[in-house]
Order: sequence, then structure tokens, then C-alpha cells
Amino acid sequence: MPFDLEFVRQNWPQPVVYFDSIDSTMLEAARLAEAGGPHGAAVVADEQTEGQGRHGHSWYSERNSGLYVSIVLRPWISGPALPLLTLALGLATADAIAETARVNCDLRWPNDVMLEGKKAAGILVQLLEASVIAGVGVNVNQAAFPPEIAREATSLRIISNRVHSREHLLLSLLAAVDRYSGILAADGGGEAILNMFSSRSSYALNKRVRVAQGSAVLEGVTAGLDASGFLKVRRDDGSEEMVLAGGVRPVD
Repeated sequence: MPFDLEFVRQNWPQPVVYFDSIDSTMLEAARLAEAGGPHGAAVVADEQTEGQGRHGHSWYSERNSGLYVSIVLRPWISGPALPLLTLALGLATADAIAETARVNCDLRWPNDVMLEGKKAAGILVQLLEASVIAGVGVNVNQAAFPPEIAREATSLRIISNRVHSREHLLLSLLAAVDRYSGILAADGGGEAILNMFSSRSSYALNKRVRVAQGSAVLEGVTAGLDASGFLKVRRDDGSEEMVLAGGVRPVD
């Protein structure tokens, strides 16, 4: 069913802009921020034709099935804190999913929210001059996925065998993003986010992984996160490498 925008607007104090179909909510949220949109303003769509993922990847955006939203955050964060913000947004998304669907998520560094070993949601962060755009895509009511991503992707509906309200999920997510961004902005907030993420992620510590870094592949065991939110991986020879970016996958 199409998105019930009026219900959301009645229950969220900041502007929520809705599109039946759009290229990317990230692009429109950036325009909204540049026009003065306040902290907590959001852009949501029933369909994205060019949904954005990390490192130029696309986000599969089936019409009327997922939650595709980008949120304006102001203006407390700088570039060095963006990795920590990505972790905070993952925590917020996991909380919203748990509250809405009553399922517990795993967090795969840096930006994937997982259910039963498959990706159910992803995070994308973009720093503008005076704001940050937080893009969140959640697979909500998809019954199946295209063959090229079916092994990697799942939805709340597939996991729970129930259809879920995207409107309730959005409201829960907006509140959680506001809560976790507030935690990060407070004194000692970075350490708090790191501790919470590490406690809720099976990928942060003692998990054997492969990390794709361009044409190279790093394999080893995760050794926790550093103070900036980057992942440490210990090779079999005992040396450690800091992973600043890359696709992390478990080694069976």
C-alpha cells in the first residue's frame, strides 16, 4: 500500500516530505537541508529509481515494500566523527526494527543491519557544509528478491512471516536516530556508541572475515574497533590492519 504520510506528520514534529517515486531520497534531502530544513526533517519515498548505497552501489528499492528515507541532522558533527555516526545510525535502525517487528538484529561493520545472516537494512551518511544527511533503507515487506541479491538480502516480512507498518517503523526510526545522535553529541558519546555497537555486533570482535578493498582482499579475525570507529583485523601472522572502508563478509 502507498505510504500514509498524514499519519506520520501527525506524530513527528519536523517536516516529512513524501514522494511516490524519486531518483534518490539522499539527493532530495540534501536539497532540503540546503534550503534550511531543520534537524529531524526527512524525505521518504515509496520507490527509488536510483537508490544509493555505499561506494557507488545501488539500493534495491521495490515499490511500496521498503522504507527509503533520508534524514537531515544538524549541525553538531564534523568529518572525523562520520564513522561513529554510521555506527550510531546502525544502532538506531536495529532498535526501530526490534520495536516494530519484534526481531533482534546483528550489526555488520560499518553500515549493515542483519537478520539471520542476511542484510535487512543499510546506512549511508553524507556530510554537507552545515548538516549531515543520514540515509536509511530497510527491507520491510518484500516477499522475495531478484536472484542477484537473494542470497544476501532478507526482509522483516520474510523473517517474521508478517506484513509490517512502514509508517510505524519510520516513526520509531526517526525517534531512535534523534536519540542516538544525541548520545553521540554528548561528552563521552563516541565511547558510548562504540561500546553499544560492539556489544550488539557479532562482527566487531573474534569473527573471521574477508574484507574486499578494491582488488585486494584482507582475511583475518576482527580485533575490535578503534576510537574513531574503524575496524581492526588481525592477520594469521599476528599483524593488525586498520580497515577504513570495505565490504566485510564472514568466512565459513
